[in-house]
Amino acid sequence: MYHLVVFASGHGTTLQCIIDSIHTKKLNAQIVLVISDNPNAYALTRAKQANIPTYIIQSKDSIQRDDELSHLLKRYSIDLIILAGYLQLIGKKLIQQYTIINTHPSLLPKFGGKGMYGMKVHTAVIESKEPYSGVTLHYVNENYDEGTIIQQTKVKVLPTDTPETLAKRVQAAEKIQLINVLMTFVHEKENQS
Repeated sequence: MYHLVVFASGHGTTLQCIIDSIHTKKLNAQIVLVISDNPNAYALTRAKQANIPTYIIQSKDSIQRDDELSHLLKRYSIDLIILAGYLQLIGKKLIQQYTIINTHPSLLPKFGGKGMYGMKVHTAVIESKEPYSGVTLHYVNENYDEGTIIQQTKVKVLPTDTPETLAKRVQAAEKIQLINVLMTFVHEKENQS
């Protein structure tokens, strides 16, 4: 079995997509833990509804947070950590110990970096009159949105788009891309066994 840990700070729609893909047997994996830095994140409710253990990060300091998470995750068998709308920078210990991927709602390197998330990204894309936006799935390194790109999916920006309408299409593309990449990762591990 392929073991996932999902980090989320918000509503958890990407988490729900992973849960649904596992439930329908499209994705042969198990989410062993959902972690959030936001005790009010709806992602935690989604996890509890799916009987997935949750953990709320206690440390506010980045170095202490890295130590806390490194200590916590040693208890689990983990193949991959997915950042699904998680807004904190990942620390050195976790980066050295685990394979971590992030999904970002733009075609990196455009519209990435600290503070660029959610509607801020979609607003910036429209204001810049970009012909395309999209989704980038990338490995996580020590800098926001600078890790090696795994896959990108383009989404056309329509003349009538608002940040909200663009966000809906980007999020739909994001979920398809993420599940397809996860299926590839699971398949590669199964072939190695």
